[in-house]
Amino acid sequence: MTVADTHRAILAVWRIEQARLIAVLARMTRDVSLAEELAQEALVTALERWPDTGVPEKPGAWLLAAAKRRAIDHFRRDKMLERKHAALVHELETEQDSTPDLDAALDDDIGDDMLRLIFTACHPLLSPEARAALTLRMIAGLTTEEIARAFLASEATIAQRIVRAKRTLSESGLAYETPRGPELAQRLASVLGVIYLIFNEGYAATAGDDWMRPQLCEEALRLGRMLVSLAPQEPEARGLVSLMELHASRTAARTTAAGEPVLLLEQNRASWDHLLIQRGLAALARAEELGGARGFYALQAAIVACHARAPTAAATDWTRIAALYAELASLAPSPVIELNRAVAVAMAEGAQAGLDIIDRLADEPALKCYPLLPGVRGDLLFKLGRHSEARIAFDHAAALATNRRERDLMLRRAREALAAQ
Repeated sequence: MTVADTHRAILAVWRIEQARLIAVLARMTRDVSLAEELAQEALVTALERWPDTGVPEKPGAWLLAAAKRRAIDHFRRDKMLERKHAALVHELETEQDSTPDLDAALDDDIGDDMLRLIFTACHPLLSPEARAALTLRMIAGLTTEEIARAFLASEATIAQRIVRAKRTLSESGLAYETPRGPELAQRLASVLGVIYLIFNEGYAATAGDDWMRPQLCEEALRLGRMLVSLAPQEPEARGLVSLMELHASRTAARTTAAGEPVLLLEQNRASWDHLLIQRGLAALARAEELGGARGFYALQAAIVACHARAPTAAATDWTRIAALYAELASLAPSPVIELNRAVAVAMAEGAQAGLDIIDRLADEPALKCYPLLPGVRGDLLFKLGRHSEARIAFDHAAALATNRRERDLMLRRAREALAAQ
């Protein structure tokens, strides 16, 4: 095996083992930032040694052992050693001496340790943006450059965001543990919210040249499935996974070969991923069995399930979708949810019924710069034959759009409205 081949193998191992290593080391050191540093130092050691010695039979165990040695050296070097540090060194030495199969140790600890790490990275002390960046870095394993590209921010901005997040967690004195009781519900909502944020950015990119960012969708799905495996009795976790899998089932049908968007009613349903649909429907059924049918994510999954179950666009149960949106709006009032309800009402009761709802949203501050508001309004006006007003609405939507594909779509609709005048 060449040096280049070995380096590729090391990076592949790192991609698989990084989150597990950080999770185990964070439990041992009680410091997430230090855990990441130790894991990266172990990676550097592997890059230096494995080209000569070859990739070990149990690479994850090798990396963990190397990181533990670094941790012991770190605490021994510290001139300000406290009793806690001495205890940590003793724990590390004892565990290292008494655990001959470190791969088994990784597997034994992975459930509790990974759950602790997820909850730590998504602590509500941090801003949603910081939670997303830290989660993608620590758990999804993305580089700062990849995260910056995903969210169309500079590397410096993302790096500062991650550093500040780690500092906040370090200085807060938080216990590195899975929360219990009422705090668990609060922290779980934060974790789910971050995963949902990541998925949405991948599913409908807010800016840039691409309609979607599939890598973000995949990472969010992976995190959601991981959370379900670690907390299998949490119905909202099941609901979120269902929602993401049902949405992700449409990925192949959502763009043309040239990357142009294909709207839901125009998609080729034969291109939908029916395995993901089955998985999504099963996750929704499990969420309902656990008593979570009326949860925020389960309700949204139930809406998407209506589309997934319809063999054709014409067969979609829009009346049920409108009712589910009304229930969702009652649970979590939001102008965006109300906008989505307007679309469903328009499909169920006619364009004018939907437009009446849209017009009541015109002065909502949260939708002032939201391109979908004038976009949906333009569509309903077009259906009502009010083509001149529709063209103005589509032009407004195009001016607000920061995603090039969305802007091009709105400009095309404006041309159609102009031609129909």
